[in-house]
Amino acid sequence: MKTVAMVLFPDFLLLDMAGPLEVFSVANRFLKAEAHYQLTTLGTEPGPLRASNGVLVHADRHIEQTDEYYDLLLVPGGPGAYNDKSPPLLNWLKGAVSRAERYGSICTGAFVLGHAGLLDGYRVTTHWNYTERLIKGFPKADVATDQIFVEDRNLITSGGVTAGIDLALAVVAQDHGKTLAQNVAKVLLVVMKRQGGQAQFSPLMAAVAPQETPITRVQNYVLEHLDEAFTIERMAGLANMSARHFARLFSRDVDMTPMEFLQSARIDCARNLLETSDLPLKTVAYKSGFGSVRHMRFLFAEKLGLTPAQYREQFS
Repeated sequence: MKTVAMVLFPDFLLLDMAGPLEVFSVANRFLKAEAHYQLTTLGTEPGPLRASNGVLVHADRHIEQTDEYYDLLLVPGGPGAYNDKSPPLLNWLKGAVSRAERYGSICTGAFVLGHAGLLDGYRVTTHWNYTERLIKGFPKADVATDQIFVEDRNLITSGGVTAGIDLALAVVAQDHGKTLAQNVAKVLLVVMKRQGGQAQFSPLMAAVAPQETPITRVQNYVLEHLDEAFTIERMAGLANMSARHFARLFSRDVDMTPMEFLQSARIDCARNLLETSDLPLKTVAYKSGFGSVRHMRFLFAEKLGLTPAQYREQFS
């Protein structure tokens, strides 16, 4: 029998808790009693804890009432994970993970582990919208920005919200085989392995800064004329700079090269057209500046892990 514990705190995300625990619960339907997952919740406060959606959850035990060994110890995300620091929880976690076979986080629960010093030296991930914040907050961690979940030795972390289900299915597959995990996925009406990573859900290009500068003027011009051909030299000319100086300033201000910006802008434009229109792929490719469906398909596969047709089917 394997034990799985979920740590709860005020303002946690309910689905981060419920999704993974439901995977293990459904797995128990297919397992003999002696192989069942034993599920428990551990609260940071006595009494019920209010999730970020307002639902009250009463944990099985207070964290200070247990010093047991767990096969898997998980921390969910939510506003309480990335906005609050709870010294009692962080101190308890440092000791608890030493008694766990594996530990991990769902979504932004990675921030709790980070504040406890448990991400240093590990490859990890979190919700796509918070990866940059995680990178800046915990520079000793190797943050993967496009993975649904990441395993590194005894640490397993997942991307946003429902990625906790993917994480739990992976654990079930490792513990009891792929066939059982597939059966659980069928019961939950989810896929065993998603197509693509988190990038398919997140914009590749950040919003243009509101300040009026030569660089932002070029960015805005490019965004309004994506169907035109651009080179670094042409963009530099629009800024009245040499190509070398322009490329250096652009990379400093935008945190990507001019050509990376152009490519990301075209992909995001195509994604919007695929989501909101029935335009043929050839027209989408032309309006986005790719020139051909073949080129668009290649970049979609490279950056998003999906073809344009698959993206339209999934998101339109």
